[in-house]
Amino acid sequence: MSEYTQQIVALWTPQGLDWLWIFLIVLLIFGKKLPDVARSLGKSLTQFKKGLREVEDEIEQTKQDIDKEVDDTRQNIAGQSKDTAGPNDSKKTN
Repeated sequence: MSEYTQQIVALWTPQGLDWLWIFLIVLLIFGKKLPDVARSLGKSLTQFKKGLREVEDEIEQTKQDIDKEVDDTRQNIAGQSKDTAGPNDSKKTN
């Protein structure tokens, strides 16, 4: 970043006491509603985490199902190759 850009960013970035003033203004405007907003935010976060866990569980279950199908298919293929590659009794020796 150029020096000029850094000066502009520093000029418009709240620092130290500015955050206190911003907090006080927000508190004055939304003071009575803040507990409700915090409660709603907490419930939303809880629901989001619950949904995320459900998706992770579904992915894990699908992975296990796929692994089981792959194992079953491998066993099927191994069983079929044993059936077709049995002993060669068709040749008779004289």
